Amino acid sequence: MINEEKIIVMDFGGQYNQLIARRVRENNIYCEIVSYDTPIEKLKEMKPTGIIFTGGPDVVYQKDAPICDKQVLELGIPVLGICYGAQLIAYLKDGLVEKASTREYGRTEIEYNTESLLFKDMKSKSICWMSHTYQITKLPEGFKGIASTENCKIAAMESENEKLYAVQFHPEVLHTEQGTKILSNFLFNVCKCEGNWKMDTFFEKAVKEIREEVKDGKVLCALSGGVDSSVAAVLLSKAIGKQLTCVFVDHGLLRKNEGDEVEAVFGNNGLYDLNFIRINAKDRFYEKLKGVEEPEKKRKIIGEEFIRVFEDVSKEIGAVDYLVQGTIYPDVIESGLAKSAVIKSHHNVGGLPSVVNFKKIIEPLRLLFKDEVRKLGLEMGLPDNLVYRQPFPGPGLAIRIIGDITEEKVKIVQDADFIFREEIAKAGLDKKINQYFAALTNMRSVGCMGDERTYDYAVALRAVTTTDFMTAEVARIPHEVIEKVANRIVNEVNGVSRVLFDYTTKPPATIEFE
Repeated sequence: MINEEKIIVMDFGGQYNQLIARRVRENNIYCEIVSYDTPIEKLKEMKPTGIIFTGGPDVVYQKDAPICDKQVLELGIPVLGICYGAQLIAYLKDGLVEKASTREYGRTEIEYNTESLLFKDMKSKSICWMSHTYQITKLPEGFKGIASTENCKIAAMESENEKLYAVQFHPEVLHTEQGTKILSNFLFNVCKCEGNWKMDTFFEKAVKEIREEVKDGKVLCALSGGVDSSVAAVLLSKAIGKQLTCVFVDHGLLRKNEGDEVEAVFGNNGLYDLNFIRINAKDRFYEKLKGVEEPEKKRKIIGEEFIRVFEDVSKEIGAVDYLVQGTIYPDVIESGLAKSAVIKSHHNVGGLPSVVNFKKIIEPLRLLFKDEVRKLGLEMGLPDNLVYRQPFPGPGLAIRIIGDITEEKVKIVQDADFIFREEIAKAGLDKKINQYFAALTNMRSVGCMGDERTYDYAVALRAVTTTDFMTAEVARIPHEVIEKVANRIVNEVNGVSRVLFDYTTKPPATIEFE
């Protein structure tokens, strides 16, 4: 995707890397995350308007520390270093980084030099979020300090002539009171961005690029009925019309009644003029997953089996050149960059087999975050109830069932999840909570029903609020609603004796259980 303005986020393994990219996108500026060891020639080809070095868990002096090419700082392109990224700039420019006498972590009072372009139009004193053991103790030649805390005299530095800036704290997190302003100042004051990347522009370019790529070819779209694949299907439909065939694979791991609901929207009598095929492949997937407990293995099995089903369908309908998937940016990032840990392999990224019988896999949403996908859906005229549908992972209930997959377990989690979603809607909370679902734990516990001892499963409820799905807070659901859900599940769903509620944020947890 060609963009006039582009910010490159260089990944050094920090936990907030995706959040930095998201903050840039919020300013209507296109942004990509690349590995710290991206070759300098590749960086030049990308023609970035600015570069951001992320934080990371390493120390610049240690043997295997991630160190980028020093030439990055000599391109004349503005660079902002954050936390480890700030220390790396100091290290590469012959400053000094040492272990701090007093480690700083959490909310910290900071004082800014508001004459700096980075801190322009800000309060001179506020709160920032620190997380460091090492810090810059000697400025590189040509740099000056522009912020300080009680224990960190060089909390920020700049070389205005070289357009190099560094902050020891994390402006991307909401705990830093003026953090969004700092990033905005870097983007607009330093990089001179205009903020011209918007969904209408993305749509026009995406349609043009799809047409140029596909030409007269036949395209198969993997349609799950979720937000991402639905938006991808409609985007492709608008670009190439009847050259597109949408294949909905019902792998037996969908939510209750979901297969019929998807067919009602996209089928022959649905809302869209699509070639639509529904494949009922429950037995095929269950057989492949039989006895498999490890979540990464589940994802890879499901990812490969999806591809094999699509290959079989393509043979039946004639040669198909391209396969379309609703992969989005968090899927790509969580499946791992060079330095970042693989959080989990997404079935349509890390779960793909090494050989597929298609000319190319097209992922038109690969560069978008979830909320951007929704904006694109609205831009294309998709109805609200489809755009704001509850997110659902491609591997389906397989990753909401801890342990092996059986038909009995699938029915338990389908019924429990249906009750949870029904009660959330009755309480008027369905538009306020970004994702909520029931999962089946692998734990059994003793219960007592009708004077008889039971030994059944525990169901866990998960509900979060989020804007980007890269970080998430626990949704504050009234106690009486949770209590009603729990009572209904235990009374109405066979095989469940206990209901738990997950109070873990992301990070440290992911939104899904596996």
